Amino acid sequence: MSLSKRCFAPVVNARTCVLVLGSLPGEASLAAARYYAHPQNQFWRLVGGVLSLDLASLAYEARLPALLAHGVGLWDTVGEALRAGSLDGAIRDARANDLAALVATLPELRAIAFNGKTAARVGRSVFGETGLTLIDLPSSSPALTTPFAAKARAWQALAEFASSPRC
Repeated sequence: MSLSKRCFAPVVNARTCVLVLGSLPGEASLAAARYYAHPQNQFWRLVGGVLSLDLASLAYEARLPALLAHGVGLWDTVGEALRAGSLDGAIRDARANDLAALVATLPELRAIAFNGKTAARVGRSVFGETGLTLIDLPSSSPALTTPFAAKARAWQALAEFASSPRC
């Protein structure tokens, strides 16, 4: 049986230079009401490596302000969907978030990064032709078994935007 799932509110501010978009929070994240809460999800290590911060060791309440202070925002491409479990392949009847409306409120935004293939597919359908840099990243999910070092190399593409003097 599929259950209705909803994403969290966006984590952004006027200084957001790069927006990282996932697909839809998984079961562990929804249960904890926190982005990337599954203990094997590598998001906090990957983005921490980009920012040269040990985000994974911080309390969750400190992680989000640390991201914002470095110009990094978070949200999801799917606002609501039916899904049994946590796998993106199980998403049904997806309703996309109004990504264009959010982006219009971010004056410093220079790049949008998609955390995984589903996020990229949904997000790129919205941002096909923009002046923003669009970056497809390997998923931080433990379901993608690519070695961490390979994921980390790919995620370094965010450094140009997150470490910009404008941020």
